[in-house]
Amino acid sequence: MEMMNNAIDHSEAEVVILSIFQNFITTTIMIDDAGIGIFRKIKDFYGYELLDDAVNELFKGKLTTDSHNHSGEGIFFTSRVLDRFAAISDGKIFTHDKYSEAVRNLEDTRALKDWKHRKGTLIYMELSNFSKKNLMEVFNMFSNIDGGFTRTHIPIKNIYETYPVSRSQAKRLCHRFEKFQEIELDFEGITEIGQGFAHEIFVVFQNCHKDTKLIPVNLSENVSKMINHVKNTIN
Repeated sequence: MEMMNNAIDHSEAEVVILSIFQNFITTTIMIDDAGIGIFRKIKDFYGYELLDDAVNELFKGKLTTDSHNHSGEGIFFTSRVLDRFAAISDGKIFTHDKYSEAVRNLEDTRALKDWKHRKGTLIYMELSNFSKKNLMEVFNMFSNIDGGFTRTHIPIKNIYETYPVSRSQAKRLCHRFEKFQEIELDFEGITEIGQGFAHEIFVVFQNCHKDTKLIPVNLSENVSKMINHVKNTIN
């Protein structure tokens, strides 16, 4: 319902098509519209330079173009409670499938490259018919004792095609970090990062937002050394 309401309220499409497929193992739901496109809508509303910036913001959560009617939590929690979730639009794809390589551009995948110029947004959702997932457990992973959405998890590898190096990359990544109390930065699959990137996040941003706790996890030896190096420059 969250995804259907998003299409109704945001897509500006005249028609939204809902498809449901079920076999013995899984249930799949697709919501398809020929509207403005989810990433373009976010890009234009927030004034981002690139569509990729809009895709990256979805990993954080608390993102909406209509704060009076939407909390910005729908895609964040839906993408985590399902077995597979993808938002496809404007030749880009947002996905949280941790068991396969994250694909950013549809043209990089043979089966999807013909969709590059497809108008609107397609939401793909899949869940095992035997799933034991508990929705409240997923909420609690990112909430405080009062139930507020205070924590987020960002898979760095899903955002950058190569390892991040620049200060400008870090500034875009840190956008809206201050809305959270805790941010888990997952460096799994990232072998190294640049000095400017690390310094902007763990020194510049952290000094300006001491109430936001940054938690780097799954660090390679090189990434850990770089983070410790820039933190030591504080002294």
